[in-house]
Amino acid sequence: MRWKTKPLGELCIIEKGKIGIQKAIPGAFPLVVTAEERLSHNEYHFEGNAVIIPIVSSTGHGHKSLKRIHFQTGKFAVGNILCAVIPKDESVLNAQYLYRFLFLNKEKELVGRMRGMANVTLPLKEIANIEIPLPPIKEQLEFVEIYNKLEAQNVNLSSECTHQLALVKQLRQAFLREAMQGKLVAQDPQDEPAAQLLAKIKTEKERLIGEKKIKKEKELPPVGVEEVPFEVPEGWVWCRLGEITDIQRGSSPRPKGDPRYFSKKETEYNWITISDITKNCKSYILLSTTEFLTKEGSRYSRYVDINEFVIAVSGSTTGKCCLTGIQGYIYDGLAVAKIISNGLIPQYLLKYMMCLYDLINSSKSGASFPNINTDYLNKMLIPLPPLAEQHRIVAKLDELMRYCDALEASIQASRVQNEGLLQQVLREALEPVNGE
Repeated sequence: MRWKTKPLGELCIIEKGKIGIQKAIPGAFPLVVTAEERLSHNEYHFEGNAVIIPIVSSTGHGHKSLKRIHFQTGKFAVGNILCAVIPKDESVLNAQYLYRFLFLNKEKELVGRMRGMANVTLPLKEIANIEIPLPPIKEQLEFVEIYNKLEAQNVNLSSECTHQLALVKQLRQAFLREAMQGKLVAQDPQDEPAAQLLAKIKTEKERLIGEKKIKKEKELPPVGVEEVPFEVPEGWVWCRLGEITDIQRGSSPRPKGDPRYFSKKETEYNWITISDITKNCKSYILLSTTEFLTKEGSRYSRYVDINEFVIAVSGSTTGKCCLTGIQGYIYDGLAVAKIISNGLIPQYLLKYMMCLYDLINSSKSGASFPNINTDYLNKMLIPLPPLAEQHRIVAKLDELMRYCDALEASIQASRVQNEGLLQQVLREALEPVNGE
C-alpha cells in the first residue's frame, strides 16, 4: 500500500513565535531567528523537538522566498516572525523526518503557499494544510539516518571543492607573480629597452604639463635599490606609477549653483561605481555595467574614457581594479591612472596591480573612512618591461586566466551536481513504495 498522508495541522501544534527579536533579553535559552545562528533569551516559550519556519519572505516586499528553516530541540524561544511546528506524537511523526521533508520540499510546500503582493507572508493555516507522507516510524528514522550520512558526505565534498577553488586562486596569483618578474615569457634582445620607453613617457608628460593638459605634481623620489622587491630581467626598468601615468581621484557631486553643475535636462552621464569594479575584477574583463546620473544636481568631475585603468581607493574594496569598457565619470571612491603614452599598455598595468591587491588594501588608513591617497599611488613601484614584451605577457596571462576560469567553472559545476544528486537521492527515498 502507498504511504498515507495527513495534513500537518492534524499532526502538529503550529504556533507563532512570542518575542520580538529586538526586544529579546540575552539569557540561557536559544532564540531561533531567521539567520542561521541562534541568539538567546532569558526565558523559553517552547519545549521539545520542533521545526521552525519563517512566516515572512526572506527577500523583502513583493518576493516569495525562504532562505532556510530550522530544527530545534530542548527549551527554546522563537522570534515572532517565525513559527514553531511541534509533532503531537513522535511515534507517529518524527520531528527530524518532518524537518528533512519540509527542507527538501521548501519551494513547493512553503514558498508556494506564501501570500501577499507587498508584504509577502506564509499564513499558519497554509502550513497546517501541507500534506505529510507518513511511512512507519521505523522507516522515518531510517530516512533521517540516510539523510544525515549523505549530508555529511556532501559537506566533505563541498569542503574539497572550496579547497580546490582556493588552489585555483593561488594558481592565478602564481601566474601573475611569474609574469611580473619576467619569468612567464621569453625576453627578446631586439625589443626596445624599457629605459628608452620611460624616457619617452617622461618627455611626453612634461609636454602635457607645459600645455596645461595635466597638472604638475610634486617631484617623485628616485627609485632606491633598497626599495626594489625583486630583480627584473635585462631590458626592464623599475619606475613609479606617477612617472608613467596621470593619477586623478574622483570627486563628490557638484552642488546645484556650482558653475560646473550640469542639469539632467542637458544630458546623462555614465556613473562608474565600485560595484562595477568588484563585479569584473575576478575575471579580468572590461567593465560592462553602469548606472546613469539622472538625479538633478549630480555632477561627477573625473572623466574616464574606454579602456582606462580605475582602482577603488576607499572602504573594504580598496585595491580592486579594472579597465573601463565605457566612458563616464567616477566619484571619490575611485581613482583613474591615465596612460601618458603608448609606452605602457593598460592591460599590463591592470594585471600588475592585481598582484598588489592585498598590499594596497592593507595600506589604507583613516579611522572613519579608510582609504589610500594619490600620493600613495604615485609612489608605487612598477616593473616596466619593453613594450613588445608587455604585449606578450598580457597575451600569455589572458590564456592562463581562461584556463583558471575553466577550472573554477568545472569545480563549481561539480559542487552543484553533488548537491543535485543529494536532493534527488533523498527525494527518491521519500517516494511511497508499492507492496502487497
